[in-house]
Amino acid sequence: MSIQDSAEVLAAVREAVPVIREHGIEAERQGRVPRETLRLLDRAGVFRMAVPERFGGLDLSLERQAEVVGRIAGACPATGWNMTVWLTGALIAGLYPDKAQKEVFDGGSVRVSLGFATTGRLTPVEGGYRLSGRWGYNSGCHAADWDVLGAVLERPDGTEEEFFALVPLTELSIVDDWDVSAGSGTGSATTVAEDVFVPAHRLIGYDASLTGETGERWNAQVPGRGYGAVAFIMSLYASMALGLARGALELFFERLPGRGITYTDWDDQRRHPLVQQQVAAAANRIEAGTALTDRVIALLQERADAGERPTDAEKAQVRGRTAFAGDLAKEAVQLLYSLSGASVLKRSVPIQRYHRDILGFTQHALAHPLPNLEMQGRVLMGLDPGSYIL
Repeated sequence: MSIQDSAEVLAAVREAVPVIREHGIEAERQGRVPRETLRLLDRAGVFRMAVPERFGGLDLSLERQAEVVGRIAGACPATGWNMTVWLTGALIAGLYPDKAQKEVFDGGSVRVSLGFATTGRLTPVEGGYRLSGRWGYNSGCHAADWDVLGAVLERPDGTEEEFFALVPLTELSIVDDWDVSAGSGTGSATTVAEDVFVPAHRLIGYDASLTGETGERWNAQVPGRGYGAVAFIMSLYASMALGLARGALELFFERLPGRGITYTDWDDQRRHPLVQQQVAAAANRIEAGTALTDRVIALLQERADAGERPTDAEKAQVRGRTAFAGDLAKEAVQLLYSLSGASVLKRSVPIQRYHRDILGFTQHALAHPLPNLEMQGRVLMGLDPGSYIL
């Protein structure tokens, strides 16, 4: 990876922002990211960011990927959300044996969706396994090339083991059941596998995938990118939420000139002290969340560069801090929304969608601040995190 590669991707995304923002309302109408947005991002190189260089990818660091995700989320929250999923899916694909990696990454640009819940069942057959199941909330599945899906295998002795199966989207069906009030454009529909054959090399242990301790792959001991799947997605999530909030702030400022406060003598909203205070509070929440997220990313990169894995206590801290940063972003958007007047209710005014989307995103089980802060609080007081999803 070169700084030039990173700068070129970011510059191309910045150039595409007006068009991506314009297509945001279309994403909500279609219930998925529009094809034109996907084409723009593909040309910008964003689907190559997490692909290893040996397969023609850019292999950008977490910091650089997070910067790009934040910029995209500022233009279209739903697309930013999907980027966190597709990039994490690509990270997990890099934990599979070399044969599977070549299948996924050959060509250098890929979108990999992710079904974390182990709602599938695996049955051993010659050469691999048969997979059946349904995975709800499968964000970005319509536009994905591959899906990483959680599944359970029952052993002959009755014990069960959890795995991630790597499956081409062409072998799955999609149920268009994504009818929601927030995050509509993410296309988080249900994917279905009906007795799909999964070769043995496209299966890795669930626990091992979360810790990065999978073998039989060229990059098992390569330093610099061993962030851990949960820490990685949480860092991207916080960056996405903060980018969304920055986008809302930009939109608020664009609407500000000439706006008064209806039914009052204030003909310039900018001059009202309460507006000034709340805008400053929103901006400071964004900056505080960014500083917190930057610290998390720096820690993860330091550990990755040293070829070390963060401790469970550090990973619990990552979950708490990134969820808290996401909540600060939500609070910033809520302040801006409350200052925007009744006209913001129009679907043609993007801030209402940013507001609805971030309210929905922070409800996600992995992103919700309360359980994440609980984990962080537990380790701060000398207890175990209370979860293995770290």
